[in-house]
Amino acid sequence: MFLRQPYQGSSRKLVLAFDVGTTFSGISYCILDPGEVPTIRGVSKFPAQEHVGGDNKIPSIIYYDQEGNVRAVGAETQQSHVIEEAAKEQWIRLEWWKLHLRSKHLEASHFSDADLPPLPSGKAAVEVLGDFMRYLFKCAKEYISEAHASGSFVWDSLESNMEFILTHPNGWEGPQQQQIRNAAELGGLIPAGEEGQSRIHLLTEGEASLHFCVTNVLTSDTFFATPIACTEEAEEEPEEQHQEHQGVIIIDAGGGTVDLSAYSMKLSPTSFQEIAPAECRLQGSVFITYRAQAFLRATLANSKYGSEETLHRIAEIFDKTTKLQFRRADEPQYIQFGTVRDKEPEYNIRSGQLKLSGSDVAKLFEPSVDEIIAAFEQQRKAASMPITCVFLVGGFAASDWLYSSLVKHMVSLGITFCRPNQHVNKAVADGAVSFHLDRLVSGRAARFTYGTGCNVSYNEFDSEHTSRRSMAFEGFGGLELPYGFEAILTKGTEVSEQQEFRKPFILEEFDCSRCGNIQVDIVAYRGQLAEPRWLDTEQDSYTSLCTIRADTSKLAHSMHSHQLPGGGVYYSIMFYVVLLFGLTELRAQISWRENVR
Repeated sequence: MFLRQPYQGSSRKLVLAFDVGTTFSGISYCILDPGEVPTIRGVSKFPAQEHVGGDNKIPSIIYYDQEGNVRAVGAETQQSHVIEEAAKEQWIRLEWWKLHLRSKHLEASHFSDADLPPLPSGKAAVEVLGDFMRYLFKCAKEYISEAHASGSFVWDSLESNMEFILTHPNGWEGPQQQQIRNAAELGGLIPAGEEGQSRIHLLTEGEASLHFCVTNVLTSDTFFATPIACTEEAEEEPEEQHQEHQGVIIIDAGGGTVDLSAYSMKLSPTSFQEIAPAECRLQGSVFITYRAQAFLRATLANSKYGSEETLHRIAEIFDKTTKLQFRRADEPQYIQFGTVRDKEPEYNIRSGQLKLSGSDVAKLFEPSVDEIIAAFEQQRKAASMPITCVFLVGGFAASDWLYSSLVKHMVSLGITFCRPNQHVNKAVADGAVSFHLDRLVSGRAARFTYGTGCNVSYNEFDSEHTSRRSMAFEGFGGLELPYGFEAILTKGTEVSEQQEFRKPFILEEFDCSRCGNIQVDIVAYRGQLAEPRWLDTEQDSYTSLCTIRADTSKLAHSMHSHQLPGGGVYYSIMFYVVLLFGLTELRAQISWRENVR
């Protein structure tokens, strides 16, 4: 059983975690009191959803009016009077808007921006995220103020230095992380500037889900069982059968993305090390509905129920009922969208029900299931140790068809496959708070190869150099080649939290004054080469992550001067590009030594 340690801080603190999902969002929190064991709680009461006890999620839906003002959010958007006013005033209903923020490297042939509801005129996706965060922040304040004794005092006294854990899909990188930070300022969570940003902590949904599984399932005495599909009630096995280290993969199946993370698990003491690059696929549950819309449009094209408005209503009902209830491909499925008067037998519509074959519904799930299995296999092969158990969490995990499809694959490999019974839809929010409290992951695996572009000294004995001889130019120290790529951190490398990766580079200039600043682009290579060397090969596989700048104007006295063979002088500075990858965000720095001759 996992035992959380008492809070070691010297003052009271409030931690809020926001899980902003494509379809549903939630909030978890913890009030930290010195010397006491922290308890993770969820916000379970939202506006227009007060009657739903224990529901920790609201729809990620926003209504904007024609001027771009927020008019309704979350459960409020489901109220009849809001829907009526929205139609009358022509409000803009936004759903799936989180996908506008996605990393473009997650682009897939089955989906593009054109398939998303358009953003309001003049409204950027980061502003929508800021508006939604502002609403979640308001909901958290109202709930905590009501749910705790002297709750308003607690909030007011802790608001100025509360910590925020904001989660995002595994596939989101530097640009998306910066958008989240910007949205936190826009939403009023923190004041602008470095001090406010220091209270924001970003975390992948995969790692958040791991922390949830550790504290709720993995370390329980009843978890370990024979390698079969299981639930939390798996039979107990003798202690001596526990392995010192085991490989575990967390599959967080959400509305938009499916995130997979692989770890080496040690239970005594509890610690985890990432053992393969994280995976992220655009095949969450919304894509089942997306494919259903296309299927219904084709099926009912010539029916009296083929209007876009009716098709949208039928697809919404499919999303809320048929999709969730689907279990067998050999049984017909039904979408109850009308009354007994709605019928068109030639289109399998009777008594307000559209009848679908189970095999057709199964085909809507097929691309998602296949993509998840492919991502799992890729991660399993990349892992530095065998995978013995897999956990399925997230809102999409509630699908029995997805669960049973994955069970077949895992059982065939002799892998324990578990879907926790309780609150899998709050795994990310609760796990995010656990991350802040418990810090169970001691190291992570580099998802790509990271480095920077540079010129390369020509080597006549290197065949790749000789093939590029026509591009060679005369540099300060002889022939050089352009478009070189120098790797600093290679894909799959397992990195501890404080570990640095650094490479030396030299800046050379004729004019000393041009050495007053250094600028370096950090580049990620996403291709399959083990040792990428050239930026002009597989150009689409290289993307710029960030630019590091350093003021070196005060280093003039320590610059090295060099004589050219034909006369003249040039100057050089040696510096290091440093990458720190062990934390949840990639950090890049430039370092140098001063007063060295």
